[in-house]
Amino acid sequence: MSKCIESTPRQDGFRMPGEFEPHAGCWMLWPERTDNWRNGAKPAQRAFAAVASAIAQFEPVTVGVSAGQFLNARHMLPAAVRVVEMSSNDSWMRDCGPTFVVDIQGSVRGVDWDFNAWGGLEGGLYFPWDLDDLVPQKVCNIERLDRYKAAGFVLEGGSIHVDGEGTLLTTEECLLNTNRNPQLTREEIEETLREYLNVEKIIWLGRGVYNDETNGHVDNIACFIRPGVVALTWTDDVNDPQYEISADAYQRLINAVDAKGRKLEVHKIYQPNPILIAKEESEGVDSVDGTLPRNEGDRLAGSYINFYIANGGIVMPTFDDPHDQLAMDALSQLFPGRKVVGVNAREILLGGGNIHCITQQQPRG
Repeated sequence: MSKCIESTPRQDGFRMPGEFEPHAGCWMLWPERTDNWRNGAKPAQRAFAAVASAIAQFEPVTVGVSAGQFLNARHMLPAAVRVVEMSSNDSWMRDCGPTFVVDIQGSVRGVDWDFNAWGGLEGGLYFPWDLDDLVPQKVCNIERLDRYKAAGFVLEGGSIHVDGEGTLLTTEECLLNTNRNPQLTREEIEETLREYLNVEKIIWLGRGVYNDETNGHVDNIACFIRPGVVALTWTDDVNDPQYEISADAYQRLINAVDAKGRKLEVHKIYQPNPILIAKEESEGVDSVDGTLPRNEGDRLAGSYINFYIANGGIVMPTFDDPHDQLAMDALSQLFPGRKVVGVNAREILLGGGNIHCITQQQPRG
């Protein structure tokens, strides 16, 4: 039985755990739209399958797949990965899927936010998004979990990171954007986050990664390694447009205090060299009105911060870049006891996101 609960997680003693806390498993969606994924989405499907395989080493993985792609996905994914039929508009489970909350008794529930494809008709990335908006309800039904509906509040999972102890990281560029919740003030947005995630302290960064089409999701620029410890994407190149953004984020983080009164320890993870869309990559994407085009020479929002924390593992993006190994070494030091696995993620990045964006952890109760 999966029902919609009228109260809020905070009222019922539920909180959003940190991603580094134990998981019951991981959820993903299968890519297929040819106006976003090049060459009939085949290269992207191979990359998604590689991510699912990597995570499945550490925890159970479920992939939601359309009826038309079910047999293909079942063939491409390892036997250990569960495949369920689930319609969606695209494959960004982090952003359209449920956010899970837990209580001290070990119960798990879902939070079902409104989804408008990163901006609706004011800069959104595709139309329609009605199937994506149903994904949280479907996931909770499959898992027989009750859910809270944050009706009238637009939020994507990639726009928030929590430490599990009352602190939330986000960006002004995203949550204060007029294409999300224009009817709400900053204070009202903070209050909604407190009610539905049971956090006390919200740390606002300014902007996300340069040219990030999500309007600056925090999960591409900074994340919690554990309570009190944050990783931040970085460059020393003062001429790179990312420099000013990361420098501002760094100042905000080192001057912040978390919900427990701690100063934050901030670790800089150097970004890959600028990644640009190649001619053949651009030409492989179908052109459709209402979908963001993929133009040759456009810079992609490449970052190593967009990794997934699994039980006993880290699955991180690589780009055939000289910084790949530096980032892997840095994450190995930041996550002692977890095995760091790199997956070449250029094909995912070409679609507008990365490994964290296509995954959603379901905490263990």
